[in-house]
Amino acid sequence: MTSLPKLLKDVRACTHCAKHLPLGPRPIVRIAPSATLLIIGQAPGTKVHESGVPWDDKSGDRLREWLAVDKDTFYDENCIAIMPMGFCYPGVQKSGGDAPPRPECAPLWHDDLRAHLPNIKLTLLIGMYAQAYYLGTRRKKTMTDTVKAWPEYQPDGLLPMPHPSWRSTGWLKKNPWFEKEVLPVLRKAVG
Repeated sequence: MTSLPKLLKDVRACTHCAKHLPLGPRPIVRIAPSATLLIIGQAPGTKVHESGVPWDDKSGDRLREWLAVDKDTFYDENCIAIMPMGFCYPGVQKSGGDAPPRPECAPLWHDDLRAHLPNIKLTLLIGMYAQAYYLGTRRKKTMTDTVKAWPEYQPDGLLPMPHPSWRSTGWLKKNPWFEKEVLPVLRKAVG
């Protein structure tokens, strides 16, 4: 097995799909073997691409609120590992919004990175791309149904969640059970 420092150096130097990245490659990942929580989101947005800091935007603010942790705790990679489905900003869709994560990243890097995370007790699968990849045929017909079925995935240490972007504000209003049922379980697991 490749050492974690070497593996992280390789990931951060990756140019595998550079020709598809409008802002060029800038892989974003934070892990340490002692981490007990793994956050698998979609892909960095433009602000995160610029700063190099994962979840350094309004979505990150909402995610930290959901977790009930401050920035210092959130960015302590000894406690919380952050590994998106696509490590670089993927560009914009024709219909607006960020493009899907590049499909090469997860198969190329996730297994090797996860092998260096022996202490993970809970993995957050944020958004449909992470849920599709990690739940496969166990995923429900919709993201809402998948998140609603969260107890089914708990024995495997997985918790499917919606993306915490501003676009989920309407979803949260239509699905108040998420804040009532899921967030207390999440906060207890993190706390």
